Amino acid sequence: MNTFSSSSSTLLGSSALPSLKITSPFSKCRTTRLVTKASVAVQQQTQHPKVALIRIGTRGRYSFFPASGSSPLALAQAYETRDKLIASHSELAEEGAIQIVIIKTTGDKILSQPLADIGGKGLFTKEIDEALLNSDIDIAVHSMKDVPTYLPDKTILPCNLPREDVRDAFISLNATSLADLPTGSVIGTASLRRKSQILHRYPSLNVQDNFRGNVQTRLRKLSEGVVQATLLALAGLKRLNMTEHVSSTLSIDDMLPAVAQGAIGIACRSNDDKMAEYIASLNHEETRLAVVCERAFLLTLDGSCRTPIAGYACRNEDGNCLFRGLVASPDGTRVLETTRVGPYAVEDMIEMGKDAGKELLSRAGPGFFTS
Repeated sequence: MNTFSSSSSTLLGSSALPSLKITSPFSKCRTTRLVTKASVAVQQQTQHPKVALIRIGTRGRYSFFPASGSSPLALAQAYETRDKLIASHSELAEEGAIQIVIIKTTGDKILSQPLADIGGKGLFTKEIDEALLNSDIDIAVHSMKDVPTYLPDKTILPCNLPREDVRDAFISLNATSLADLPTGSVIGTASLRRKSQILHRYPSLNVQDNFRGNVQTRLRKLSEGVVQATLLALAGLKRLNMTEHVSSTLSIDDMLPAVAQGAIGIACRSNDDKMAEYIASLNHEETRLAVVCERAFLLTLDGSCRTPIAGYACRNEDGNCLFRGLVASPDGTRVLETTRVGPYAVEDMIEMGKDAGKELLSRAGPGFFTS
């Protein structure tokens, strides 16, 4: 079996939420007093904070009115990380031992354009990576589907938390499924992956692909009639305790998820052994290996936000890895799929992802990924 060459370290660097209940899309996200330092907003956990042992960096559109600017889902993921750290390390349970740092990212600031037009999903991680390298934070919590396939130098990502449900949720005020929508109905999404798979099965629908904003913003736009339906990751709705909005859940057969959907990754500096030890204790190896497999597929395709790509690895009933991959044209007229089955072991799963990517590259032909 071949090793994964120079990109191996990048890919190898790759639950349920116990709290942070948000009961409606219009709820205010509860936060404590915010203190601004440069472009980074630090959420203090106490009124008389001591020096934190760990500063957790997460994304958000910070303002002096945090409920209107922060990202509740990103905060939920940061709180989940905090709570798991406290449960695993008694010294972190002390008041003020962990602080959460909200970092304004370019992806959160620019909402008027599609992601593909402003540089892709890496715009949700760039400023957080910079804060990590500048020692403004100690660890960074990411939605793994937002993490580029290459990590910045001097950073590692040794931990994935247990993966949530990877499926997509269909949400509408008037329909229970995509099949129930009348011809010409407008569906809002920010994902070309979702757009292409919807149009492939339901070409009579109208898919708007610049339907951006956090979960609450999208649900508000839906209630205002801007669109007739939307699709959101079920994982995020579960972490926010907002599954009451779900009209139905799409099967994997109907909507293959994004690479690493539902997975949270935690990064630190490569020379920070203490932080690496802390976060490695939280790692869920089955999730990490699935993410590694999917990211090997994505890296082989050299995919961008302009190419609809989906990939999902899981353990089947025999204990082996089942991988499914997909590439599509944005208009959904052409969809290519492949599967692989092999041992649930890191080198085998990397090879499966790479091999599936090579197959789809060959089948797609010249120009498919640049058109």
